Amino acid sequence: MNDQAHSLRKLISIRDQARTEAQMNQSNPASAKFITVCSGKGGVGKSNFTLNFALALQSLGKKVLIFDADIGMANIDVLMGASPQYNLHHLIRREKSIYEIIAKGPNGLSYISGGSGLTDLISLSEHDIQYFTSQIELVANEMNYIIFDTGAGLSKENIQFIIAADECIVVTTPEPTAITDAYALLKVIHGINTNVPYQMVINRVDDEKEAMFTANKIKLAAKRFLNIEIPMLGYISDDSHVVQAVKRQTPFFIAFPNSVAAKDIKRLIKHYTSIPTATEVETLTGIKGFMHKWLQRTK
Repeated sequence: MNDQAHSLRKLISIRDQARTEAQMNQSNPASAKFITVCSGKGGVGKSNFTLNFALALQSLGKKVLIFDADIGMANIDVLMGASPQYNLHHLIRREKSIYEIIAKGPNGLSYISGGSGLTDLISLSEHDIQYFTSQIELVANEMNYIIFDTGAGLSKENIQFIIAADECIVVTTPEPTAITDAYALLKVIHGINTNVPYQMVINRVDDEKEAMFTANKIKLAAKRFLNIEIPMLGYISDDSHVVQAVKRQTPFFIAFPNSVAAKDIKRLIKHYTSIPTATEVETLTGIKGFMHKWLQRTK
């Protein structure tokens, strides 16, 4: 515990150093933004959104890494028709480096399969946490975005990733159970960490009107009972091309670039990249912020 507290203090103490380095060398890219994509229940298309969201970001010239953090499911692998040789377990056991466990998907998209290593990650020793941090930092300094595709619901692992990220995208559908579970997720996370910034994506909608109606239900409940704002990032239409793409094990952004769903993703990304990003670092972001919050949660 003392070692862990010491490590936490060390992470906090480098805040001013990070500011100075950023000011002295503006040509170097900042550490990646850590995004967690989550959902209150399964079956809402969260992993499919994550994959196509990442590809759309990459199409704009962004460097993106997907971290499949859905324990035991490996949906990202399935959606791409991939079978990576190594996963997070090999990194934590120090059998492979971070670069060796990064696989390549469609259009050269980088991703890491969590595998059984995700369970290991929750119970790492202080020494192993420092090693894991140093490895992730190598990649974080080369990426614009690292996106964690978590499992559905409120497992310990999911909560850990959500509260440690720079921002959280909640995926839901217009179904009443999905809306209820999305709100329940927000309520639990807000009770643990009130500083997590949220956005929501409404998936499988008939039209924009249904998306707005669904989003407003969640917005009103979150504002009234939790006093938090949760803007709608965008929506994805209920498009048959999405199902066809899943069967082909090819992302719909690639398989059907002119489909309604692909156009929805492009519009969503345009909106996402237009949102101003705060440059001040009163709250740690990137790899330093991620591990700072991770260590707080595991204390």
